[in-house]
Amino acid sequence: MIRNALMVQGTTSDAGKSTLVAALCRILWRRGVRVAPFKPQNMALNSAVTVDGGEIGRAQALQALACGLEAHTDFNPVLLKPTTDRKAQVIIHGQVATDLDAKAYHDYKPRAMDAVLASWGRLTAGFDCVLVEGAGSPAEINLRARDIANMGFAEAVDCPVILVADIDRGGVFAHLVGTLELLSPSEQARVVGFVINRFRGDIALLEPGLDWLEERTGKPVLAVLPYLHGLMLDAEDAIATAAVDGKKAAKLKVVAPAYPRTSNHNDLDPLRLHPQVDFRWIGPGEPLPPADLIVLPGSKAVRADLDWLRAQGHDRAIARHLRYGGKVIGLCGGYQMLGRSIADPLGLEGLPGTTPGLGFLAVDTMLETEKQLRNVSGHLSFDGAPAMHGYEIHLGVTDGDGLSRPAVRLADGRPDGAISADDQVLGTYCHGVFDHPEALTALLRWAGAGAVDTVDFAARREADLDRLAAAVDAAFDWKKLAAACPGLPGVGGESIVGRG
Repeated sequence: MIRNALMVQGTTSDAGKSTLVAALCRILWRRGVRVAPFKPQNMALNSAVTVDGGEIGRAQALQALACGLEAHTDFNPVLLKPTTDRKAQVIIHGQVATDLDAKAYHDYKPRAMDAVLASWGRLTAGFDCVLVEGAGSPAEINLRARDIANMGFAEAVDCPVILVADIDRGGVFAHLVGTLELLSPSEQARVVGFVINRFRGDIALLEPGLDWLEERTGKPVLAVLPYLHGLMLDAEDAIATAAVDGKKAAKLKVVAPAYPRTSNHNDLDPLRLHPQVDFRWIGPGEPLPPADLIVLPGSKAVRADLDWLRAQGHDRAIARHLRYGGKVIGLCGGYQMLGRSIADPLGLEGLPGTTPGLGFLAVDTMLETEKQLRNVSGHLSFDGAPAMHGYEIHLGVTDGDGLSRPAVRLADGRPDGAISADDQVLGTYCHGVFDHPEALTALLRWAGAGAVDTVDFAARREADLDRLAAAVDAAFDWKKLAAACPGLPGVGGESIVGRG
């Protein structure tokens, strides 16, 4: 097998593949290994703009950060962004290639695999080690043919595999043994060990099961990872709805509708995690409750999600909220919804046509084929001009009188977004506008919070990556991994536990 790579596959979605790869990336990087992350194929509506002007899955951008690298399209050469339950935008090396339904994409996979192998070749030639993340489960029988995401890729490049399962779901031994049993003999042979994730309790009570698992499969258990509460790490796709511990008395109540094609929901993590913000996602069938601020997040199908918003009665709730003096912020697709109209004459996100907007900003949007992808920085158009940084990732071009009051003045001289004349509604194309401490504080004050703590979420993310890495490093049996993957760089190094 190849010696400078290791792949993490999961028994299920959300088993912990992304976080385990991020942890291993940070561990090896801190041991001096030139390491890079890689996910052959990702399906997610959470994406990030790369240094080479493309987009990749958000999880791979986080893993790049764990490696001390800027995000690059080679880290995730194939990204699928669903537009409906049956169709997705196909992004190859960071750029939109086509829109396909599931059957057509199955036929397209050999071309996608060419892109995967091209990126793989560049990474393995340029780095000491490449840590690979699978997608979903390798035991999804209906997806085995032409697979490029799990064992199909591992077999093609002869890569060893770790199999991870989430014990917090229950049935962890059935997940591991059942997944292994459903693999072919050659695939079973390349599984070098198991990792059990999110364990809480007395490890002594688990040890008989671990012994049975090793005897039953002939594979070592490489680690039992602890359940870590409160990690602030970017989610790959699923919206994080768990309550956040340690909240102070809230100074601002914020709600956001979770429409069916919500994209880049991690934009709202700084609000969800801020110690003085009472934040809540509002799901289907739930009314928008009274709040100080309503945030409309991004969307991969803006007109369809706007129709959903109206069907939920949220348009009327937002209008009532504004009549009572509340504030509204729209990000990217949410900004487009706040305007007067959204036109999609080419049917780029659904059937061709025009949908009336909510009408709270004097702007109109036209969806065009060329996607806008760029990292940006600038200043909010508030007193003191607080700094912000983020990225743009959208199809629409927005015009109208409302642009005379921009929300952001970008460093390249462009104005961005709009603020309504009554100062109650703000829209911007800038993802990440809440990430910068000064910008977050200014936006919370604009929304009515008054004096709030300044919180640096970039520093928190780095600290949580280190916390995750230390926990994984302490739990891993590195001797077992070194024996299973001889020559893998960094696995024989000393522990990082206790280092600054």
